[in-house]
Amino acid sequence: MKITMAHGSGGESTSRLIEDVFAKYFNNEFLSELSDSAVVPGSSKLAITTDSFVVTPILFPGGDIGRLSVCGTVNDLLMSGAVPKYITCGCILEEGLDMEILEKVIASMAETAKEAGVIVVTGDTKVVEKHSDVSGLIINTSGVGFIPEGQIIPGPSKLEDGDKIIVSGNLGDHHATILGSRMGIENDIRSDNAPLVEMTRKLMDAGLIVHAMRDVTRGGLGTVLNEFVNASKCSIILNETDLPVSASVKDFCGILGLDPMYMGNEGKMVISVSAKDAEKALLLIKESKYGENAKIIGEVKKEKESSDNTNVIVTTKIGGKRVVGPMYGEGLPRIC
Repeated sequence: MKITMAHGSGGESTSRLIEDVFAKYFNNEFLSELSDSAVVPGSSKLAITTDSFVVTPILFPGGDIGRLSVCGTVNDLLMSGAVPKYITCGCILEEGLDMEILEKVIASMAETAKEAGVIVVTGDTKVVEKHSDVSGLIINTSGVGFIPEGQIIPGPSKLEDGDKIIVSGNLGDHHATILGSRMGIENDIRSDNAPLVEMTRKLMDAGLIVHAMRDVTRGGLGTVLNEFVNASKCSIILNETDLPVSASVKDFCGILGLDPMYMGNEGKMVISVSAKDAEKALLLIKESKYGENAKIIGEVKKEKESSDNTNVIVTTKIGGKRVVGPMYGEGLPRIC
C-alpha cells in the first residue's frame, strides 16, 4: 500500500493512518487522548529543542530516519545536562511513500524512544505531492527535558585552562554510511546513530566538573571545537594519533579525500572536563553503552595575556602542527 493525498485530507483515511501506524507504536496515556496538545507533568527548569530530519536513503545500514530523529533530539537535550522526557513527532509524507517503509520507520522511532527513556506525546501528519523519483519522508521533532535541581549547566563558554577534551567514540561513521549508501559503495560501515543517555547521566550524577558537552553532528568535530574556542577565548591542542577513527572509515576517507574532523556523526559527543576528573570521566564513558571507543584527544590552553589566541591545533603524527578551522561551504551529502 502507498501513501496517497487522501491520507492528508483530515478525513477517514487520515484517521486510519494515525490509528494503524502512529498510535499503534506511540501508544501512551498522553497521545491516546488525540488532542491538539498534550498536557504533561512538568518541572521548574526545562530544556527545549526542536529539529528537522531530511536524509536519503530513509533506511540505511545501522538505522533509519526514525531512529535518527529521536537520537538527534534526545542528544541535544542531554548536552545541556537535562533528563529528556517528552518528544513530538511531525511527519511530512510524500505521495507514493510505501506504507511498509513508513511503518518500519515509526516502529524504529518508538523503539529508540523507549531506549532513550522518552515518550512521544503529540504529533502531526501532512501529505504533499510527489516531487522526485523516490517518495520521501521528513520528520520534525521537538523535545523537552528536565534540569535536575542544582545541576550545573555545561556550555561552550565555560572551558578552563588545562581541561581535557574527550570524544566518546569513532568519528565519521554516520557520514560515511550515508555517502556510501548513496554512491553504492559496498563496505561494513554502519551509522552510529544512538541516544547518549547512559554516558551523560553517569557524568552528571558523578558530580564531575564537566565544563562543556556537545554532540558531534553536522560540521564534525572540527566545527564543534571551533565553537568552543571562540566562546571561551582559548586554544585546544589535539593529538592526531589519539583521534578515534575506524580502519574502514579511514580507508573510505582515503578513497574520497574526506577528513574525519569534518564528517558528521549521530551518536558521538565531545566534552571538556577538568583535568583532575578526566580519567574518571573517560572510564565512565567507556563503561557506558556506545562509549567503548572513547579517548582523551587533547587539552585546553588559555593565554592570560591575550584573548586573540583562539585556535584548534592538531599535532600531527610527524610532530608538525596544523590549524583546524570550522567547516566552510556545504557539507555533502545531507546526513540528517
